[in-house]
Amino acid sequence: MKKNFLSLFALFCGLNVSAQNTAELGSQSDGRIISKHIYGHFAEHLGRCIYDGFYVGENNTKIPNIEGVRKDVVEALKKLKVPNLRWPGGCFADTYHWKDGIGPKANRPTIVNTWWGGVTENNSFGTHDFLNMCELLGAEPYLAGNLATGTVQELADWVQYVNFGGESPMSKLRQQNGRKEPWKVKFWGVGNEAWGCGGNMKPEYYSNEYRKYSTFMTNWDNNNKIFRIASGANSSDYNWTEVLMKNISQNLVEGVALHHYSVIEWSKKGPATNFSDEQYFKTMKSAYFMEELVNKHIEIMDKYDSKKKVALVVDEWGGWYDVEPGTNPGFLYQQNTIRDAMIAGLTLNIFNNHSDRIRMANLAQAINVLQSVILTKEEKMLLTPTYHVLEMYNVHQDAEWLPFTIKSNDFVFGGDKLPAVSGSASKDKSGATHISLTNIDAKAAQDVVINIGSAKFKSVSGRILTSEKLGDYNSFESPDKIKPTAFKGASVKGGELKVKLPAHSVVVLELK
Repeated sequence: MKKNFLSLFALFCGLNVSAQNTAELGSQSDGRIISKHIYGHFAEHLGRCIYDGFYVGENNTKIPNIEGVRKDVVEALKKLKVPNLRWPGGCFADTYHWKDGIGPKANRPTIVNTWWGGVTENNSFGTHDFLNMCELLGAEPYLAGNLATGTVQELADWVQYVNFGGESPMSKLRQQNGRKEPWKVKFWGVGNEAWGCGGNMKPEYYSNEYRKYSTFMTNWDNNNKIFRIASGANSSDYNWTEVLMKNISQNLVEGVALHHYSVIEWSKKGPATNFSDEQYFKTMKSAYFMEELVNKHIEIMDKYDSKKKVALVVDEWGGWYDVEPGTNPGFLYQQNTIRDAMIAGLTLNIFNNHSDRIRMANLAQAINVLQSVILTKEEKMLLTPTYHVLEMYNVHQDAEWLPFTIKSNDFVFGGDKLPAVSGSASKDKSGATHISLTNIDAKAAQDVVINIGSAKFKSVSGRILTSEKLGDYNSFESPDKIKPTAFKGASVKGGELKVKLPAHSVVVLELK
């Protein structure tokens, strides 16, 4: 009888107590720094990202602005510590001719945005407007050049226009338009999605075009050399990376791009809110696929560039769902829920842990498009769950990477499974250690025991982002429903740090 009771007790415990997750924090890094540029953003002429998002016009008396740029947006993005901002596209970049967006605004020609909604734009937001806005934000601009419908001369002129401090036709034109000193733009994309909307090219053809264009993108100032980024692969097109790395001399390229979106199916993306458990799991599976993607692309790059001189630049990533009902399908406007916070936390952990090769990335997109950090509606503005994750994670920017490995429980759905917990760690210049943890499990809390070795931490504090339901979001009626709060579920004693992560939560810890 006693033996049967003990057997039943053991079975009961096994059914109700899951094994704890274990992790190890390394104290010795390889000297690697997590580049702040991994935390970049993207602002395309798409839907309401530029017009009604960033830019409301200089004559707008209802919405406070600085030369037409919303003040509330500027303040929010400065707090986010946006390191770089990509513009004007995207697909739009390869139809954009920069000279149409300079000079007196009344004289600028209009353009039809054939890629996104077929709307007519008046070019009132152009090169000066964007680069001056980047100065307001304290962000480095990342200009995407037109390789498909433009010319080598056009792109070379743009580089000279914004970067050359001496006397030349383009610098004179810049000064005539009101800007004496050059902006010294470092980051330049040479075409966008050349395999698709950027020309439907084959990698062999594109790599030759790239070589030609990049040759004439002169470093006008040897003290501020430009960083040229080749149009990279569409998700798992490993042959594209292979051909580019093989065919483009390393003296002509500083970065190779990669695009990957967390999407259930391109033909059936599903709703941004009110999604099912199955849709949530499939979205997380697509987000986790980023780990496999970057590993395989990095393996190819290592074959041709063992010293890792060329950066992998993931300049489009994020969740992609069906647009909100009643909105223009070409505007890609979607709500932003706790599911998006899970994508952000998981993806940024992957990038941090591959920061020896991934040195730049851009969330798509900043305002009112796809996985936005900000949504606007006339004079109203709100911060999304994704915004809060990036703000919490900005402690990793330019910090020293620390090895962090996790043996995670499974998040199971149907016959499939994913690791429930991901994480990354760094040490900042003041000596504080930060650990970011994301639990994507839809329903189960996860206990994590982290071996911190001989580290002598005296205190641990943190913040958490979560909500009652995965589908919760901030609305214009309740803009602060989801925001970070103090986290009390961590304790450090001896050589162990114990953390209790609620279901679907993101936590960032600070240890001193």
